[in-house]
Order: sequence, then C-alpha cells, then structure tokens
Amino acid sequence: MHVVMINGSPRVQKYSNTEKIIAAFAKGLSKKGVTCETYAISDRKTWDIIRDAYIKNDEILIALPLYVECVPGLLLEFLETLPQKDKHTRLSFLLQSGFAEGCQLRCGEAFLEKLPEYLGVRYGGCLVKGDNFGIRILGEEKQGQVTKPYQAMGELFAEGDGFFREEAKKFTGPEYFSLPICLMMGLIFKTLGKKMFQKTAASWGCSVPLDEKVWETGRNGY
Repeated sequence: MHVVMINGSPRVQKYSNTEKIIAAFAKGLSKKGVTCETYAISDRKTWDIIRDAYIKNDEILIALPLYVECVPGLLLEFLETLPQKDKHTRLSFLLQSGFAEGCQLRCGEAFLEKLPEYLGVRYGGCLVKGDNFGIRILGEEKQGQVTKPYQAMGELFAEGDGFFREEAKKFTGPEYFSLPICLMMGLIFKTLGKKMFQKTAASWGCSVPLDEKVWETGRNGY
C-alpha cells in the first residue's frame, strides 16, 4: 500500500497541529511497511503537484482541523479543483479539533462522509479525535506523548480496513462529558489554563492580559 496524505490545514506546516499528527500517523504506516508521501495545501504554489499525486494514486488520506464545526475554507477551495475519479480510489479522512468531546466533530464528519461520492471515489472512513489544541506549542517530548496514539492508528490503517474498525471508533474518546467533568474542566481552564495561555502569549510578545478590552482602552499588547 502507498498512501498520499494531504494536510488540509490553512496554517503553514511549522505552526500546524495537523502536521504533527500526520507525522505520527506516518510512523505507524512505516512500521507496518506502508509507504507514504505528504503534502500541505497551505502553500498554493504546490496545488498542481498535490492534485497530480491525487490523480495518480488510489489511497488518499486528507487530514484536517475543524474550526468551530467548520471545514477550512482553503481546503474546500482546493477540493473544488480535483477531478472526478472512480471507485478504485479510496478517500479517507483524519479529522481533529481542539474540542475534546466527540459530539463537537460530528457535523464535520457528516460532511466528509458525503464528499467522496461527489468526487466519484470510495469512502474509507473518518478518524475523529478532539482535544488537540496547542500541540504545536508543546515541547518536543510532550508533543510526542500527545501524538503517539496516532502512530497506533497509522498501524491500524495499514492493515487495509480504513477507519471502520472498532478501534478507530473508540479512538474518538467520550462523546459527551458528564456534568462533574465539565465543571472541573471549567475550573482548570479559568486557573491553570489561563496562566498557561498568558505565559504562551507573553513568549510571543503580548504585554497585556489576554482578557484586556483593547477596544475600550486603545492599548495594543503586541
């Protein structure tokens, strides 16, 4: 098997959480003897090359982030340039998001499930997983820990069943959080999470609190 993996994030690869996930997934494929090639649509100059790879190969995986239940507009624009193919081609998806509950990604998943039919190809399933916010700002060791489960999913995908097996379905995690967990997570976000975000913002040059109402004060923290 040879897999063409397309990063559907509009972010440049250096700042793309999806890119880090793809890299871990590719390790899983390689471990099972599956070859792959990866592309990113964030650079429009490469679209002709990516489209050519899509046309010439039969196993395609598009990985993408979901932004507040919306598929990135840049990816939709790229998809409109793809030609019709036939059922020899299988199109699968890896859908990730910062939202931790599986229910937050189901709208995007439903759209992706219909997409292969419009392109004339087979649907290979969709691997759904949230709680991926901020992977790119983690240290290398922590980043590896967070993305390692995707390596196992790469190994699973290499066995040829797409994302239809029970292991792939369970990979999403909880569909809904219980009320106690929601309350606990809200508390963590308001305390430890807020401090972490403020520290990260400061490292990027921000000099005012994240909740600063700049439209009222006229201050610019950057």
